[in-house]
Amino acid sequence: MNTASDRIGSVVLSRVDLPLDTPISDAKVLTGRQKPLTSVSMLFAEIRTEEGWEGVGYTYSKRAGGPGQYAHAREVAPELIGEDPNDIQRIWTKLVWAGASVGRSGLATQAIAAIDIALWDLKAKRARLPLAKLLGAHRDAVACYNTSGGFLSTPLEQVVDNTRAAREAGIGGIKIKVGHPDRRADLARVAAVREELGDFPLMVDANQQWDRGTATRMGRVLEEFDLVWIEEPLDAYDAVGHAALARELATPIATGEMLTSAFEHRELLRHESVDFLQPDAARVGGITPFLAIMAAGRDAGVRLAPHFAMEIHLHLAAAYELDPWVEHFDWLQPLFDERPEIADGRMLVPGRPGLGITISEQARAWTVQQARTDADGTTALAE
Repeated sequence: MNTASDRIGSVVLSRVDLPLDTPISDAKVLTGRQKPLTSVSMLFAEIRTEEGWEGVGYTYSKRAGGPGQYAHAREVAPELIGEDPNDIQRIWTKLVWAGASVGRSGLATQAIAAIDIALWDLKAKRARLPLAKLLGAHRDAVACYNTSGGFLSTPLEQVVDNTRAAREAGIGGIKIKVGHPDRRADLARVAAVREELGDFPLMVDANQQWDRGTATRMGRVLEEFDLVWIEEPLDAYDAVGHAALARELATPIATGEMLTSAFEHRELLRHESVDFLQPDAARVGGITPFLAIMAAGRDAGVRLAPHFAMEIHLHLAAAYELDPWVEHFDWLQPLFDERPEIADGRMLVPGRPGLGITISEQARAWTVQQARTDADGTTALAE
């Protein structure tokens, strides 16, 4: 095949409603800001070239925004037809400007994240390389920590049991949620998990629920537990407050998952707000802007711990120079035929080309909207 002259022939967009086994609550629910999470809205992009190469990518939304992501992606998808799929940066810019009147961050770029990720998957497949290898991997496995067993909606006894099970399964670290309205409940949970773990990596996540004074007081008390980091102690956009905490506390500060652009992450770095940067490729607009964040983070000398979406972030973390973490979340596993391999506390980069994922039949069954775009226009396949 002459891949140098290949062009994009079609794009299929699918909105999939992924149900969760049990409703999930963190501090934002307990403080009344949000309702429990019962499902995740996924947007898949499947791109096929005229020569028959295929790439798959996804983005997601929790609670609200899924239908909007799908609608925006469907509007800009015709811009892809006839493009050279190698020109990913140029295509990203073209798609952003196609919808620039509604912004160059947030929902608009989250919608095109699925497309951008699919193009990177496609490019790696054409090179017959795992994406990590295409980007230039520093390692073949990444330290991984588990989050999904430590939500505030989970009784403490179950959190301890989940912690034990995750460790026995080979996970390299445990993160639990804090930010309970009763600070004593937070401390009891951390103490119980630390007692279970002994000398083993432990992180906590406050989900933006503390003000500056509370974060400082809690941070000082939590120092006795020798945490890897305190995550999102303050509002995600309070770069100055996070910088003050980073100077005040011995425990490292981690944040960034709620930000929706490379620019916003550069603000964290400019203020020296973080020790661990936590971008999410789906939220910032895809792998293309994520790579810009990686470059800025490397230059600033901070470590990387991408949020969620381990199927994507495993490859990106493997290509980061400073030793990173990747978050193990089993929520998305029903959507794919493959499962991550974990050994000795690390998640192994798959040897399959691209991202190494295949959309499952179960994901197809959960599809609620789908549209195909090709040279003849857009056709709704299911609504």
